[in-house]
Amino acid sequence: MISQEVVAATPREGKFNKNAGRRVRMKGRIPAVVYGAAEPAVAIEVDPKQIQKILHSDAGHNSIFDLEITGSTAKTKAMIVDWQYEPIKGTLIHIDLKRIALDKVITVEVPIQLVGTANGVKNQGGILDQVLRELEIECLPGDIPSHIDVDVTKLSIGDVLRVSDLPHSDKLKFLTDEDTTVAHVVAIREEAAPAAEEVAAAAAAAPAEPEVVKKGKTETAEAPAAAEKGAKK
Repeated sequence: MISQEVVAATPREGKFNKNAGRRVRMKGRIPAVVYGAAEPAVAIEVDPKQIQKILHSDAGHNSIFDLEITGSTAKTKAMIVDWQYEPIKGTLIHIDLKRIALDKVITVEVPIQLVGTANGVKNQGGILDQVLRELEIECLPGDIPSHIDVDVTKLSIGDVLRVSDLPHSDKLKFLTDEDTTVAHVVAIREEAAPAAEEVAAAAAAAPAEPEVVKKGKTETAEAPAAAEKGAKK
């Protein structure tokens, strides 16, 4: 998906190590690399807020934007192909960009969005389970969709939605196998009643009652003795 965003970048010079990257981030920027289109890779620094805006847009990392590098006479079409977050703070610390030629097909992954409420969920008490969330496709950069929508309202319990059921287009070539399961509706299983052997095992594990029976026999045996004692008095 082509965006109107223009990302301003500045070339980086010197050594490209952890200390250099830390110095870039201390300035409020993040280190990046742009490569592709049969041109040399260039180390640059960019505004992380601008990159976050692109990553959180509707098209996300599939957005194609203009990259304007200081000192360069022309803008370059580019897209984000990799990004790294700091594991504890969750801040963006590095990105990789790829130059894009608008007249050449590229391979991307686009999200699949399930639309509607499945019949098996609404009327049969089932659960809709989405197995595949992204689809690999091949197309021209200008034809990249932000997502692929598919209606699931007719799905009942036991029904399976496959890649072959997704809306196809002459502009998109699906690379994911057509038989791959996208989603299905499953029944909610009630907790099964304990099996007979489990009941028997539970009964065997329960405290036995011999002591109670024994106590009763003792009382019965002692009763005549007590009666005899009373008669002697």
